[in-house]
Amino acid sequence: MLAVNEGVLTLSVAVRVSPEPAGVELLKTYRTALNYALNRILSLNLRAIKDVHKALYRELVEWFGLPSRVAVDCYRDALANANAWRRNPSRGRRPRVEKLSMLLHQGSGYRVRDGYVEIIGGVRLRVIGRDRRYDCYPSGEARLTYKSGKMVLWVSKRIPKPESYTPRDVVGVDVNEEKIVYGDESINVERSTGIGRAERFKVLAELLQKKYSSPRYPTWKRRRGILDGIRAFHEKAKNILVDNARKVAREIAATAKKLGYAVTRENLKGLNESLRKLP
Repeated sequence: MLAVNEGVLTLSVAVRVSPEPAGVELLKTYRTALNYALNRILSLNLRAIKDVHKALYRELVEWFGLPSRVAVDCYRDALANANAWRRNPSRGRRPRVEKLSMLLHQGSGYRVRDGYVEIIGGVRLRVIGRDRRYDCYPSGEARLTYKSGKMVLWVSKRIPKPESYTPRDVVGVDVNEEKIVYGDESINVERSTGIGRAERFKVLAELLQKKYSSPRYPTWKRRRGILDGIRAFHEKAKNILVDNARKVAREIAATAKKLGYAVTRENLKGLNESLRKLP
């Protein structure tokens, strides 16, 4: 676990890698072992990492065939999930990991060399694309993910915190349903939220779901192709909103930095309750 340091920032850098069959199979084995370790930790009420190691390390290595370092990361990952579930005051049934995601320790768990990501156990993944702006900073733990045919290694980096400055003024940001407006007394910029474009894909998903539905039998729930199409439309709508929000946020931050301003946003929390109290 990284120590808290007010002088640095921690960020995750994406490294796109080729989805090799060996990598996908390792992720599936890791997920099965992770769910097993998670259930064992909760059943035995294990809380200390040394107790988890004694109870699970040999089983993860011998039963699931995980490499030694991957087995250690697996039960660390399971303990973190178990503790998060324990701390949740409104927790429901026991957690179960569905996504293909694997924690990797830098050096003994993975390394990036000669255009490949090498994972302990002999798995080599070719690097397809990466952000090289942070190559000069040391790498920390990473997480390998696989979703929709794309495999990404998220590498944690610690970079120096930018120097703070005393702002000369502020850039006000107003977020509405269809527009994001920012500026001051001399600047007024309007940007779309992308809600219109995203709504079209939401409508397509609903129409497809309605087309293959009946009062007696919801066909779309049972047919893989239809379900994948509905999910793809919803994913496209979400990506539009997220991508648009990131672009506008980057533009606002760049404007504020260029002018030496701070960024302020309206806070409407409790507005309805305050209005109800008015005479």
